[in-house]
Amino acid sequence: MAINNDLSAIVSYIERERGVDREIVLVAIEQAIQQAARRNPGVTNDLRVAIDRKTLQLHVYDTLVVTDEETGTGFITVARARRLQPDVAEGDTIEVEMPASRLGRIAAQTSRQMIMQKIRDAERSNVFIEFKGRIGEIVSGTVTAVNRRDLYVLVGKTEMLLPGKERIPTEEYNVGDSIKAIVHSVKPDANGPAVTLSRASAEFVRTLFRLEVSEISDGVVEIMGVARDPGYRSKLAVRTHDDKVDPVGACVGLKGARVRNIVRELNGEKIDIVRWSDDIKVYVAQALAPAKLETIEVDPDGGNSVHVTVAPDQYSLAIGKRGQNVRLTSKLTGWNVEITKAMALASFEDQKAEAIKTLADTFSVSTAVATQLADAGFLTVEGIVESDEEGFIAATGLDEVTAKGLYAAAQAVAEATGLSLEDGSPEDTETEEV
Repeated sequence: MAINNDLSAIVSYIERERGVDREIVLVAIEQAIQQAARRNPGVTNDLRVAIDRKTLQLHVYDTLVVTDEETGTGFITVARARRLQPDVAEGDTIEVEMPASRLGRIAAQTSRQMIMQKIRDAERSNVFIEFKGRIGEIVSGTVTAVNRRDLYVLVGKTEMLLPGKERIPTEEYNVGDSIKAIVHSVKPDANGPAVTLSRASAEFVRTLFRLEVSEISDGVVEIMGVARDPGYRSKLAVRTHDDKVDPVGACVGLKGARVRNIVRELNGEKIDIVRWSDDIKVYVAQALAPAKLETIEVDPDGGNSVHVTVAPDQYSLAIGKRGQNVRLTSKLTGWNVEITKAMALASFEDQKAEAIKTLADTFSVSTAVATQLADAGFLTVEGIVESDEEGFIAATGLDEVTAKGLYAAAQAVAEATGLSLEDGSPEDTETEEV
């Protein structure tokens, strides 16, 4: 058969380039040729194919019944049989080697198809065996194809799938780009890539911290939970098993170096690092920071619910953009967190007077200027940065130089205190956020 001409080269290539064990390749070839050859009308269903493991010589054997007369396929005369094995008698069976060329061109072509199918099956089996114990591990690869939102990624010699739903929605990739992702699942019977990757899972963030922070990999600092809105914000709760080690500081690193590396890998996704507590009230307060909470009450009827009240000016900060802050807090703590505005305990005039004093102290301006801001409806730094500069200048009635200076100062204060200029969601001060 033609397949026998370069058998050594074929086996070596498949073993080297496809990563399939030599013995698996040889067994696949034997079985494929055997199955294809049995379809030949000139052989029996007992035909056997064997490849010499040293010389790679192909041998084909058929089992024949010894008869007194030649009667067709599957039989051999006593005279011919005794030339091969002198002690056989009529009615015995004898295995006779036959030329591989007798199997024919159709059998050769069919066997090639079967061999490639068995090699693909062996590849998938190898991939399953290799990666079934690596779920949760981060791998690096190259994007080889893009199908809508699905990415095909080559990791070593293995093609893997990063489905669109497991991608970070704010990211875009092209063929040839390098990419890191976590091994999300491994399927033994997949028709396509058997390994599925993820960049959107909470486990991806958890594993990045484990790799970046030595205290976590050493077991000194423990990650107690991760909640994530992929591409936008994650909350990570940590605790220490050594009182001398600050878990939040360990995760942030010197001058924020550690968490900055992770944020860079996540293409700018914000990360709140929260100090875990077994007191749910303390834990929720940490997770909702920097919003200042008025009260925290655990639902007396159970149901893992916590009722939080905040001052009206803290409500948007506690909730976050599109409810992101409270939603991630609920996911992180495992408790249903409900936030309501507290009833005003002071008169409007008292609140306005307090706001004027705070504005004057914050911007180092006169009470008259602070009053002008308050009269225009700007009672807090948050209120100033939520407006556009042109609208702020027009509303206050201040001269343009003074108004622009105050607007720039408000932005600087907001950035320094961690208030998001986009949505009023927390840039964590009680926790650490990057």
